[in-house]
Amino acid sequence: MKALTIQQPYAMLIALGDKRVENRSWQTSYRGPLAIHAGMRVDTEFTKEIAEECQREGWYWPDPLPRGGIIAVAQLYDIVADAESIADPDDREWFGGPLGWLLADAQLVEFVPMRGRLGLWDVDDALIKPIPFPDGE
Repeated sequence: MKALTIQQPYAMLIALGDKRVENRSWQTSYRGPLAIHAGMRVDTEFTKEIAEECQREGWYWPDPLPRGGIIAVAQLYDIVADAESIADPDDREWFGGPLGWLLADAQLVEFVPMRGRLGLWDVDDALIKPIPFPDGE
Protein backbone atom coordinates (compact mmCIF):
# COMPACT_ATOMS: atom_id res chain seq x y z
CA MET A 1 0.00 0.00 0.00
CA LYS A 2 1.13 3.55 -0.62
CA ALA A 3 1.64 5.86 2.35
CA LEU A 4 1.81 9.62 2.82
CA THR A 5 3.32 11.47 5.77
CA ILE A 6 1.16 14.34 7.02
CA GLN A 7 1.78 16.82 9.84
CA GLN A 8 -0.46 16.67 12.90
CA PRO A 9 -3.27 17.62 13.54
CA TYR A 10 -4.10 17.30 9.83
CA ALA A 11 -3.30 13.57 9.80
CA MET A 12 -5.74 12.99 12.67
CA LEU A 13 -8.43 15.11 11.03
CA ILE A 14 -8.10 12.91 7.93
CA ALA A 15 -8.14 9.75 10.08
CA LEU A 16 -11.39 10.88 11.73
CA GLY A 17 -12.98 11.70 8.36
CA ASP A 18 -13.23 15.43 9.03
CA LYS A 19 -10.63 16.51 6.45
CA ARG A 20 -11.09 15.00 3.01
CA VAL A 21 -8.75 17.24 1.02
CA GLU A 22 -4.97 17.08 1.42
CA ASN A 23 -3.06 19.90 -0.28
CA ARG A 24 0.05 19.00 -2.22
CA SER A 25 2.22 20.72 -4.81
CA TRP A 26 2.74 17.57 -6.86
CA GLN A 27 0.64 15.21 -8.92
CA THR A 28 0.49 11.42 -8.86
CA SER A 29 -1.29 8.92 -11.08
CA TYR A 30 -1.83 6.67 -8.05
CA ARG A 31 -5.42 6.08 -6.93
CA GLY A 32 -6.46 3.66 -4.22
CA PRO A 33 -5.79 2.94 -0.55
CA LEU A 34 -3.45 5.38 1.13
CA ALA A 35 -1.93 4.82 4.56
CA ILE A 36 -1.94 8.05 6.56
CA HIS A 37 1.33 8.47 8.44
CA ALA A 38 1.31 11.04 11.24
CA GLY A 39 4.62 12.87 11.09
CA MET A 40 6.56 14.15 14.06
CA ARG A 41 5.82 17.81 13.37
CA VAL A 42 2.74 19.40 14.95
CA ASP A 43 0.96 22.66 14.13
CA THR A 44 0.53 23.45 17.84
CA GLU A 45 -1.74 26.50 17.46
CA PHE A 46 -4.22 24.70 15.19
CA THR A 47 -4.07 21.59 17.38
CA LYS A 48 -5.07 23.71 20.39
CA GLU A 49 -8.01 25.20 18.45
CA ILE A 50 -9.24 21.79 17.32
CA ALA A 51 -8.84 20.24 20.79
CA GLU A 52 -10.82 23.09 22.39
CA GLU A 53 -13.62 22.78 19.81
CA CYS A 54 -13.81 19.00 20.30
CA GLN A 55 -13.98 19.43 24.07
CA ARG A 56 -16.77 22.03 23.76
CA GLU A 57 -18.75 19.83 21.37
CA GLY A 58 -18.08 16.53 23.15
CA TRP A 59 -16.30 15.05 20.12
CA TYR A 60 -13.50 12.50 20.23
CA TRP A 61 -9.97 13.96 20.10
CA PRO A 62 -6.89 12.01 21.24
CA ASP A 63 -4.49 13.68 23.63
CA PRO A 64 -1.65 13.43 22.99
CA LEU A 65 -1.85 13.11 19.23
CA PRO A 66 -0.09 10.04 17.87
CA ARG A 67 3.09 10.91 15.98
CA GLY A 68 5.67 8.97 14.05
CA GLY A 69 3.49 6.21 12.65
CA ILE A 70 0.59 5.01 10.53
CA ILE A 71 -2.77 5.97 12.07
CA ALA A 72 -5.33 5.45 9.28
CA VAL A 73 -6.10 4.38 5.75
CA ALA A 74 -8.15 6.46 3.31
CA GLN A 75 -9.00 6.12 -0.36
CA LEU A 76 -7.28 8.58 -2.70
CA TYR A 77 -9.83 8.87 -5.50
CA ASP A 78 -8.98 12.08 -7.38
CA ILE A 79 -6.73 15.13 -7.54
CA VAL A 80 -8.08 18.56 -8.44
CA ALA A 81 -6.51 21.91 -9.24
CA ASP A 82 -9.28 24.19 -7.94
CA ALA A 83 -11.82 24.27 -5.13
CA GLU A 84 -14.76 24.49 -7.54
CA SER A 85 -13.99 20.92 -8.66
CA ILE A 86 -14.83 19.66 -5.16
CA ALA A 87 -18.51 18.71 -4.81
CA ASP A 88 -18.94 19.20 -1.05
CA PRO A 89 -18.77 22.88 0.04
CA ASP A 90 -17.40 21.83 3.46
CA ASP A 91 -14.50 20.06 1.73
CA ARG A 92 -13.77 23.12 -0.46
CA GLU A 93 -12.77 25.01 2.68
CA TRP A 94 -9.77 22.68 3.08
CA PHE A 95 -8.47 23.39 -0.43
CA GLY A 96 -5.36 25.57 -0.33
CA GLY A 97 -3.77 24.39 -3.57
CA PRO A 98 -2.01 24.11 -5.75
CA LEU A 99 -3.49 20.57 -5.87
CA GLY A 100 -6.10 18.98 -3.66
CA TRP A 101 -5.89 15.24 -3.13
CA LEU A 102 -9.46 14.03 -2.55
CA LEU A 103 -9.84 11.37 0.13
CA ALA A 104 -12.76 9.19 1.20
CA ASP A 105 -13.62 6.33 3.55
CA ALA A 106 -10.99 7.08 6.20
CA GLN A 107 -10.57 4.30 8.75
CA LEU A 108 -8.52 4.37 11.93
CA VAL A 109 -5.94 1.59 12.20
CA GLU A 110 -3.79 0.23 14.99
CA PHE A 111 -0.83 2.57 15.40
CA VAL A 112 2.22 1.32 13.47
CA PRO A 113 5.36 3.21 14.56
CA MET A 114 7.74 3.99 11.72
CA ARG A 115 9.70 6.82 10.18
CA GLY A 116 7.96 8.98 7.63
CA ARG A 117 9.27 9.79 4.18
CA LEU A 118 8.83 12.41 1.51
CA GLY A 119 6.45 11.71 -1.36
CA LEU A 120 4.46 8.52 -1.69
CA TRP A 121 6.15 5.49 -0.20
CA ASP A 122 5.32 1.83 0.32
CA VAL A 123 4.15 0.16 3.53
CA ASP A 124 3.46 -3.55 3.99
CA ASP A 125 -0.31 -4.17 3.87
CA ALA A 126 0.05 -6.86 6.55
CA LEU A 127 0.93 -4.15 9.11
CA ILE A 128 -2.42 -2.40 8.66
CA LYS A 129 -5.13 -3.52 11.10
CA PRO A 130 -8.38 -1.50 11.14
CA ILE A 131 -9.93 -0.60 14.49
CA PRO A 132 -13.44 0.63 15.30
CA PHE A 133 -14.01 4.32 15.81
CA PRO A 134 -13.45 5.25 19.47
CA ASP A 135 -16.44 5.92 21.73
CA GLY A 136 -17.35 9.56 22.21
CA GLU A 137 -17.67 10.59 18.58
